[in-house]
Amino acid sequence: MQAVTSGVVAGVSQPAFSKGEKRFLQSASPLMEQILRAMENLAHSDVPVWILGESGTGKQALAEQIHRLSRKHSGSFVTVEGVNPQWNDEAGREIALRRGTVYVRGVDAMDAAQQARILQLFFESNGSRPAAARLIVSSERNLESEVRRGKFREDLYYRIGSVCLCVPPLRQRKEDIPGLAQYFAVRYAALLGRPVELSARLLQALCEHAWPGNIRELENVVRTIVAIGDENIAQAAMRASGWLVLSQGRTGAVPLKQAARAASRAAERELIVSALNRTHWNRKRAARELQISYKALLYKLKQTGIEQEGAVT
Repeated sequence: MQAVTSGVVAGVSQPAFSKGEKRFLQSASPLMEQILRAMENLAHSDVPVWILGESGTGKQALAEQIHRLSRKHSGSFVTVEGVNPQWNDEAGREIALRRGTVYVRGVDAMDAAQQARILQLFFESNGSRPAAARLIVSSERNLESEVRRGKFREDLYYRIGSVCLCVPPLRQRKEDIPGLAQYFAVRYAALLGRPVELSARLLQALCEHAWPGNIRELENVVRTIVAIGDENIAQAAMRASGWLVLSQGRTGAVPLKQAARAASRAAERELIVSALNRTHWNRKRAARELQISYKALLYKLKQTGIEQEGAVT
């Protein structure tokens, strides 16, 4: 699997392509299958693409896949946060002229001046070199409705709104929940060094949940289950926190203190792994970030069984 160029340009992050996206972008849902087929067809052209969907539905994964399948796959994949695009005119021109893909995440959060900059950089050359990068944008709100409300530029909408991929929320594609749960379980079992097998009862309970946080919420739940290492204790811990009731069935009596300790250990483990990933597994830098001694970090690594399996992307 080819990786997307990673780096930083003028404060704009360029994330590496996520591992395991092949499985992540497979679907048993007829709704999602239509989106994936359209995505593959669009990947071979250079037309701007607008991805519409709720938070946590996997919009960036689709954008990365379009880039990976496109003629510009050898170039950079640059992510710009719509709510706070930290680039000036010069940096913006540099990014737009690159042979790659620019993904504007949350274009509906841009103010009028920022929208005008996107229009100028990608669609109005004004005698300078035209943009070489392909533009992909995403939003949680319908841009057509935002135009009617006077919150989004009509001329920019007509440039980017002709091709829209409407990503369904997870509650409308429940056929995909077991496969996604297994995908995240394998991913975090490898990362955390904890082999895990999700029971049929748990998978059924996951399918019954509404998932207001969509795929991101499902990922967090499965990661917690893997980190704790015991399905029953994990469910009890999440019930105790009021975060999620995975099942109404009987799961066996688990003392509250045991569940709380398990949740605390899982949270500590997650913080350590996150710090290690941010520092590329430089333990001394991670210890400084966590504000503990290097010796204490080494003890916790041994205690929790964390081994370097690669950084989370």
